[in-house]
Amino acid sequence: MKIIRVTKECERAGAYYVRMAAMMRKYQIPLDAEVDEKDGENCHYILALDDIYPVATCRWFGVDGASAEIGRVVVLPEYRGKHLGKAVVAEAENWIRESGFRKAVVSSRVGVEKFYEALGYCHSENGKPHHHTFECVYMEKDL
Repeated sequence: MKIIRVTKECERAGAYYVRMAAMMRKYQIPLDAEVDEKDGENCHYILALDDIYPVATCRWFGVDGASAEIGRVVVLPEYRGKHLGKAVVAEAENWIRESGFRKAVVSSRVGVEKFYEALGYCHSENGKPHHHTFECVYMEKDL
């Protein structure tokens, strides 16, 4: 398994593929809700590859001068339980830290908070959770 920072359009397509295959079909998310205004050139992506096959991803973007948001953490169902979600988030946190941000934030789906708590995230009232499809809670972690 290889974890990469996306630098090419074909790699970004791999990140979108994982999101569409694992989330859109299961939760009937419309394309314009899954690929939103945060996606694109100003967004950074992490991709896990099994040989050449994209199997897990997340994205991050700057929120302000101190914070960056991690989101769209997705692992294909057949690859779950292999700690790939943890691996892509850890690589995103490293990249965020290297980019000068001091805090990572997430809008976690209700029911998934334990995943983020295990990674050191805490519930916070400092921000508002946002997502058009799921009920979410706002969590943050000092880097």
